[in-house]
Amino acid sequence: MNLQTRQRQILDRLMAHYGPQHWWSNYNRLADWIAMILVQQTTGRNTEKVIARMMPFMTVAQLTAMPTDQLEQLIRPSGFYHQKTKAIRALLQWYQDHGGKLSALAAVPTPALRKSLLGIRGVGEETADDMLLYMFNRPVFVADNYARKLFARLGAGNYTTYTAMKRATAPLMTGVSAALAQDWHAVIDEHGKLMRRQADADESWLS
Repeated sequence: MNLQTRQRQILDRLMAHYGPQHWWSNYNRLADWIAMILVQQTTGRNTEKVIARMMPFMTVAQLTAMPTDQLEQLIRPSGFYHQKTKAIRALLQWYQDHGGKLSALAAVPTPALRKSLLGIRGVGEETADDMLLYMFNRPVFVADNYARKLFARLGAGNYTTYTAMKRATAPLMTGVSAALAQDWHAVIDEHGKLMRRQADADESWLS
């Protein structure tokens, strides 16, 4: 069995075990997008708390007009609030500079859109791919820590960097829909959270 076949087998078994997730984009697209900045170097729970604090102001116009010190206080529980405030402002400016609506970028090829997103302050490779996957519905593989550890444990590739795994898993995405790619990322993270809580959990069903 070649490496790509083994990787696909693992993903198929994760999907069969956990099922479709569909936890994203369930209330406010802008909130989903801002959360991708806020979640960096903090927990999902802290991010949810901050998003709840921000909801009364969750429009591009309100957040753009908000004084910097007010925005910093709103997002303070997420940590690194000075840097994240600057990143949120940069993201909002980028959005407005590119038409102020997601549909305005529909025709931009994924590699070009990824490069543009990487130019936003505070957006690295993983965050850019999260944005491509969930905001723009582009079928990309998010090579996060959970994915790298999963494949390494199961003999499906030992990748030491995000870029290395991203490049190696590119063939997996051929013919894959954005919806399936979203579910792959979701079930990898769901399983990763389980393994973080229970390092000795049985993974024989993935072998």
